[in-house]
Amino acid sequence: MRGIVKRFGAVQALKGVDLDLYPGEVLGLVGDNSAGKSTLMKILTGAYRADAGTIYFEGRPVAIHSPLDSRRLGIEMIYQNFALCGNLDVASNVFLGRWPAARLLVDRRRMEQEAAKVIERMKFAFPSLRTPVETLSGGRQQAVAIARALAFDPKVLIMDEPTANLSPNASQRLLELVRDLRGQGVSIIIISHRMQEIFDVGDRISVLRQGEMVGTLSIADATEDDVLNLIVAGRRSRQEGGPARD
Repeated sequence: MRGIVKRFGAVQALKGVDLDLYPGEVLGLVGDNSAGKSTLMKILTGAYRADAGTIYFEGRPVAIHSPLDSRRLGIEMIYQNFALCGNLDVASNVFLGRWPAARLLVDRRRMEQEAAKVIERMKFAFPSLRTPVETLSGGRQQAVAIARALAFDPKVLIMDEPTANLSPNASQRLLELVRDLRGQGVSIIIISHRMQEIFDVGDRISVLRQGEMVGTLSIADATEDDVLNLIVAGRRSRQEGGPARD
């Protein structure tokens, strides 16, 4: 993303923001509550349109005018509220709005087979794919939301405060899943206030402050104090390139 600008009336939410994401990396995106993190990601996913700036995907400029445009590119976002239908079961939520059909009816068997493949990729298990989502724990509901995103075979996965409503054990399982997905080549952006979790799984961390990108640091070379200084004072620290991994 290059030079991304967004205004809401008299308020300038983003002031020419640049953001890089490399293949198969985990990038933490942090800042205070008015920094512009969600606005920037909503532009990347087509929920908002930038007033100025350019988005490049796999080396070429792209136009993202709607969530459908971003999905076609392979960009998926998991929101903090999960956006699930509690009265429907696991398999139906994984394929919500795009259920496989046969003769104008939902092909239940095919849907469950495809849902099982996605969940197996996550190394996660449910007692039954026919379990109503509203009866599941927060951690399992999070897993359903992730499975729905993975069913589109994304190249980029954005997670908004993914562990905010999870228990410590469920949070650890989620972070293990993030590592597995990175190993499968998925690029992941995590918006989070839980700095330690980003340091546990991240490659780099980018800091927004009052609508401006004030620094991007390598996790291997940064400390939490370095990041907090950027969040609070906006002091620029050293800029880092992509992750130095195989």
